[in-house]
Amino acid sequence: MSEPFGPEQQRIGNQQREEAITALNDHFAMARLDIGEYQDRVNRASGAQSYHELAELFRDLPQPHPPFLAPPSVPFAAVPPPPPGFPPQPTQPYYPPPTGPQQQYAVPPPPPGMAGPGMGYGNPAAPYGFDPLTGLPLSDKSKVAAGVLQLFLGNLGIGRFYTGHTGIAVAQLLTCGGCGIWSLIDGIMILVNGGTDAQGRKLRD
Repeated sequence: MSEPFGPEQQRIGNQQREEAITALNDHFAMARLDIGEYQDRVNRASGAQSYHELAELFRDLPQPHPPFLAPPSVPFAAVPPPPPGFPPQPTQPYYPPPTGPQQQYAVPPPPPGMAGPGMGYGNPAAPYGFDPLTGLPLSDKSKVAAGVLQLFLGNLGIGRFYTGHTGIAVAQLLTCGGCGIWSLIDGIMILVNGGTDAQGRKLRD
């Protein structure tokens, strides 16, 4: 009698492997993995065939995990109606937000030299601040991590996998980093000039 087929045995594709390698890049950049562990897990992720094999790579690691390994969201439980005869609960009165000239004083201005709400750090849309030249949010990827990955593992395209440029990463992987020259120059350029991630955001310092 064959064993039941569970979701952890479902086969995966290149997208899931690339997402797993990107998450491993983040852990390596945060020094949670040494170079030997990192290379071993990247090789295992590249050859993985099922969700279970990728999940094993992150069993001892905190977030970030690949998006497809995130636990499903649990819907809020519906609140049952009160039994017959039970007095209804009082509701809080609704007060509309202030309008007019007094609205601008609802939040006190920040001290001189400090960014106010929505101007940089602490803004959910730009947790690492904004690029002062373009005004766009900075990337969550580090230019130092991307450059170092390219210098030491550029023949595998790891630095470009980290920044999300999958096409360039695959080309470097197939050409061994352009015989090492392309990846070396690419790593130096990232460290000197920065660069952008796959979403066009400038890499943070």
